[in-house]
Amino acid sequence: MLQALLSLSPQLRTQLRAALQSGLVSPPYSLTAVQAATGIQDRTDEVVAALTELEHAGVVGGGVATLLEAFDEAESRYPRPDLVWSGPEVPGLFARDTRRVYEDLLGSAQRSVWASTYAFFDGPKAFEVLSQGMDGVEELEVTLLLNIERKWGNTSTRDELVRRFADRFWGTDWPGERRPSVFYDPRSLEPGRPAGVLHAKAVVKDDDTVFITSANLTEAALDRNIELGLVVRDPALALTVVTHFRGLVERGMLVPLPPR
Repeated sequence: MLQALLSLSPQLRTQLRAALQSGLVSPPYSLTAVQAATGIQDRTDEVVAALTELEHAGVVGGGVATLLEAFDEAESRYPRPDLVWSGPEVPGLFARDTRRVYEDLLGSAQRSVWASTYAFFDGPKAFEVLSQGMDGVEELEVTLLLNIERKWGNTSTRDELVRRFADRFWGTDWPGERRPSVFYDPRSLEPGRPAGVLHAKAVVKDDDTVFITSANLTEAALDRNIELGLVVRDPALALTVVTHFRGLVERGMLVPLPPR
């Protein structure tokens, strides 16, 4: 059951530690108290069960907080990936939820976000958390890497396809006031058979946390499909991913989406 505590995001673990140290969360543990004091919403029953199990072992309050602090310190030195799943839950196995991980990462970013996806659906909903973050945090810089599709049999020019995508994205899909930098792979728009597409699904937050997943930014992928990913807080890995994306941009392999 301790896994339920260790699988919380670092931000939620910090809030739980503070609540335990202050006494806002104390035995007998309850769903209502944990949710109100920490903001934990998913699998709160498993968190309460883990706290209760530790209580039966004689570890409460500051002792639990110390355990979580030690785990965070160890994780900062030796990053441990967390499994992230979409789809049906398997009883007895704890894994982080794809939608929740996306929202936690995009909603907590303070400096930068690099996000790549092959497909998205319902742009205002898909980009809601990220656009709110940009509008609320002036320093936050966001770069999106998106695929522009040429449907089979479409004979439009590349410029026409890009213009339609840009008009739709800036006019309908992006819900915020501030705009991100957006890049696409021009190979997907070659006539006939595309020479390649932008198929990577990944998020890098604040140059310290990486989420790599099979899930696109669609409701089906986030909630219903069986999708698998890994999230890890590892600045070295984050720098490697961002450097690769930047290299593709600097070499013109990914090109900027024009303004509307």
